Amino acid sequence: MHVAVIGTGIMGGGVARTLLREGFDVTVWNRTRAKAEPLADDGARVVDTVAEAVADADVVVTVLFDGPAVLDVLREGGRAARSADGAPLWVQASTIGTAATAQVVDLARELDVPLVEAMMLGTKKPAETGALVMLAAGDPDLVARATPVLDAMGAKTVVAGTEVGQGTALKLAANAWIASITAATAQSLALTQALGLDPRLFLDAIAGGQSDSQYAHVKGATMIAGEYPAQFALDGIRKDIDLMREAADGTPVDTGLLEALAGLYGRASDRGHGGDDIAAVRTGFDA
Repeated sequence: MHVAVIGTGIMGGGVARTLLREGFDVTVWNRTRAKAEPLADDGARVVDTVAEAVADADVVVTVLFDGPAVLDVLREGGRAARSADGAPLWVQASTIGTAATAQVVDLARELDVPLVEAMMLGTKKPAETGALVMLAAGDPDLVARATPVLDAMGAKTVVAGTEVGQGTALKLAANAWIASITAATAQSLALTQALGLDPRLFLDAIAGGQSDSQYAHVKGATMIAGEYPAQFALDGIRKDIDLMREAADGTPVDTGLLEALAGLYGRASDRGHGGDDIAAVRTGFDA
């Protein structure tokens, strides 16, 4: 099976390498070609245009930053695919929120492009090792068609529903949890240290108890070390928090916690950590 991966950042690059390792033929495109070039050493074909990438693909996976980027490549690639024999299945894997997803659905329908979504729950390492959790939604026959690719990308697939957009809704809810637990870990470490104790004692205290979390230990160790190599960029979660707030607008959900999280991650970004891992939210608690 031939898969085109559109977008080769932290997640897209990891996904492309996983698919290559699993035996797929992979073509990659990135707006900045230099960022895609290293994948040639892993066996990927690097091309200059989206149209080239999708021309011979069975499945196209978009792993891009935001809605406008997804719409741009769908517009270009969808028209190219429409002129080819047998349009590829388009798997939208970018976290772009509910409003932009609705626009993508409309454009795919206009271009007659078969579309499903498969949100990726996980960070750099799971993307590189095929251990993501895939949050899929769309026509069941199309989801089934995408299953070999989803199985290679993830350890499991959760089907959120039969309509594209339901996977996005579940991803926003899941990322709200990630944003919250990361910030909560940072707060407890900051408070432990501010009260004169070794911050490691907080992690020791929760270890093995009902409130324990492996994630807290992983991110907590990064926070204590003060080193934040990006697994999930902080400005990425900031973008997602804005999408959560947008999605919650008009629902009964109080967004007070999301507003607080937006402030904390925004403060850390303003202090120069936007490109660092989300664990750098720890710096948002410093005076």
